[in-house]
Amino acid sequence: MKRTWALVGLLSATATAAYLCRVNITVAGAMMMRELGLSQEAMGRVFSAFLLGYALCQIPGGMLADRFGARRVLAWASLVWAAATVLAAGAGAAMPLLLASRFLLGVAEAPMFPGAARAIAAWTGPQERGRANGAVIAAIGLGSAIAPPLVSFVMVRSGWRAALVVTAIPAVLAGLTWMAVRTPPETAPAVAEARGNGAPRTRAFALLTLSYTLQGYVGYIFVFWFYLYLVEVRHFDLLRGALMGSLPWLLSIVSIPLGGWAFDRLGARRKAVPVAGLVGSGVLIAAGAHAANAWLAAACLALATGLVLSVEGPFWAAMTSISGPRSGAAGGAMNMGSNLGGLISPALTPIVARLMGWEAALLISAFLAVIAGALWFWIPSTLEPSRSVA
Repeated sequence: MKRTWALVGLLSATATAAYLCRVNITVAGAMMMRELGLSQEAMGRVFSAFLLGYALCQIPGGMLADRFGARRVLAWASLVWAAATVLAAGAGAAMPLLLASRFLLGVAEAPMFPGAARAIAAWTGPQERGRANGAVIAAIGLGSAIAPPLVSFVMVRSGWRAALVVTAIPAVLAGLTWMAVRTPPETAPAVAEARGNGAPRTRAFALLTLSYTLQGYVGYIFVFWFYLYLVEVRHFDLLRGALMGSLPWLLSIVSIPLGGWAFDRLGARRKAVPVAGLVGSGVLIAAGAHAANAWLAAACLALATGLVLSVEGPFWAAMTSISGPRSGAAGGAMNMGSNLGGLISPALTPIVARLMGWEAALLISAFLAVIAGALWFWIPSTLEPSRSVA
């Protein structure tokens, strides 16, 4: 048991290293644009290059984890993250090389969460997976909270290139650790082959993926637009906007593991957790969008973000229950849906806001959050494969 949770801790540390490599350039971007003469449109293409590689390789990355095991795949992937980050630091104004480095980073990071889900399916029991997945995915909040002060601290002293290189160091350490560590055999619960079992699983997985796609649409709005919304729409100054903008990620460090823990504890009633998290998030988004007081609006939206992220553990735990030994590929497919939602929402939201106002744009996301939660009523809570050696 202790060894299993130590490995879950290593998965969490690896995910944090991955997120540092992912978001470092969003902090360094302002200095890069000034020094290299890049326009906002050019910088946007650099950001999109990562998302393109990341979304396209979710399923292949998960299949690699299924075929070769999470330990091997994450070991080599971590080293490629570091190499791609160093390559971006050395690319300078060579836009093709900069785009290629970020695309490569997206490709290499694609196996991270599907691989972690595959490992958790193999190393933990059904009643531990919500907590385990929640602990790993909490790295989203932790990495997002660490990156701005770390990158800024190094950047103002040694430049953006040094800042990128520094954020590659944890990825190197993670890769070397995975190469050195010994892990249990990666066996997972096999999917029962009883007649008629395939259709319920297929339907459950389709509903789960659709719900996760809608959750991704809502979540990515806060990733890209929350700070700018506070400053430009709610008229916070830069300092107060930055402080409030960090609040959702600090909340998520608690809410993601807590959601996974509650999902495990509630047994047959466990889908109440994602229903409450997603529907509650929708209610708070609607309240924040309509609130006249800027501080109340910011608080409602921050709490909504914490709730929408609290369901990450339940999604991944349910996926492993449905998919068994194919959790890597299935996790990749589910995560690709989330990232497709994430590709759409940051571009669509400002268009809707321009045409109909920000309140309408946020109300649409609130409605989608409620729909995402409602879909869980049709996802079985006890569709658990029988255990066997894969």
